[in-house]
Amino acid sequence: MLFGTSTGEKEAFAMLDRARDHGINLLDTAEMYPVPQSAESQGRSEVIVGNWLQSRTRGAVRREDVVVATKVTGPSGQMPWIRGGPPRVDARAIREACEGSLRRLQVDCIDIYQVHWPDRYVPMFGETLYDASRRYASVSLEEQMIALGSLVEEGKVRRVGLSNETPWGLTKCCNLHAASAAGGGESRYPRIHYLQNAYNLLCRSFDASLAECCAEERVSLLAYSPLAMGLLTGKYHDGRGGPPSARLNLYRGRYYEGEQRYARTPRVMEAVGRYAALAGRHGMTCTELAIRFAASCDHLGSVVVGATSCDQLDQVAAYARKGRLGEALLREIDLIHRDLGSPAP
Repeated sequence: MLFGTSTGEKEAFAMLDRARDHGINLLDTAEMYPVPQSAESQGRSEVIVGNWLQSRTRGAVRREDVVVATKVTGPSGQMPWIRGGPPRVDARAIREACEGSLRRLQVDCIDIYQVHWPDRYVPMFGETLYDASRRYASVSLEEQMIALGSLVEEGKVRRVGLSNETPWGLTKCCNLHAASAAGGGESRYPRIHYLQNAYNLLCRSFDASLAECCAEERVSLLAYSPLAMGLLTGKYHDGRGGPPSARLNLYRGRYYEGEQRYARTPRVMEAVGRYAALAGRHGMTCTELAIRFAASCDHLGSVVVGATSCDQLDQVAAYARKGRLGEALLREIDLIHRDLGSPAP
C-alpha cells in the first residue's frame, strides 16, 4: 500500500522479486492505494503490481502461481477523485472499481476481490463502541453480493472477501450464500472465502468476536497490520519517538488510521514494552514475536505484511518460516492481553 509514495517502482520491483524468492505468492493491494491517499497517486500501487506481473510473467513467474488481491473503496466522502467521494458501494461502483483495477493490474481476473470497508456505519479504525444514532441509509449487502457474484460468473473475479467487517456483516453475507444455494441450484450470492481484518498483539478484537464466525462459516482470516504499523517492532519505544522516516512520523497528520488506531497512548506503549520484554525473555525480538503470533491464528489464511524494504521483507520471511509460537508462550501473551486488552483496536 506504499507502492507509489515512499516506495518507487524500481524498489517495489526488487521487493516483489525478493518476495517471489521467499515463496510469498499473495500480493494484496487496493484501488485507493497508495497511502496517504491523494488524487495524484491513486491507483499507482495497482499499476506497479501490474507492471511487475507483465514484466515477470514473460518467463520468471507464472500468472497462476501469483494470488492477486485488491479492494473496492468503501464510502468515505474524503476521496472525491474516486467516484465522487466515494459516496457508496453499490452495484455500479463495484463494477466500475473492478474494471479499473483489472486495467491497472493488467490481468484478466482478480483472484480475491474485497470490499475495503462496509457501506454502513460501523465502529472502525480505532473506534470500539457502536452508536446506533450514527446509522444511515446504506447500500444493502444483498445488492453488493449480487454485484460481486456477477463478476465471479463473468470470470473477472475468482473469490470474494470482506475487509474491516463485523460479525453481523460477515454472517449476513455468508447466510445469503447459504440460503440461496440451499435450493440446489447456483447461488445468486458468492461464497465469502476471506476476511481481511487487523490482527496483532495490540488488536485482538477478531479473537473476541469474529473467530467463531470464521470457524463456523469456513472463512479464512487475512491478518493485516501484524506489526501494528511498526509499533511492534519497538522502533517507537526508543525514548525519542522513533526515527523521522518511520511511517507514523513521516505521515503524521496525513493518515487517519495511523493517527486514530495507532496513537502512541500510555496503554499502547506499556503493551509494546511488555510484549518486547516477553520476547526478550524467550530469545527473540518483538518483531519476531508479533509475526509469529499472527501466524499462530487458528483461522489464518495468510498474514499481510506491509514491508518497506527488502531487508524488512527478508527479516519477516525468516520469522514466518519459524511457524507458530508454542502453547506456553501463547498463554503468556494471553496474560498480558488480559491486563491490557486491545489498546489499538
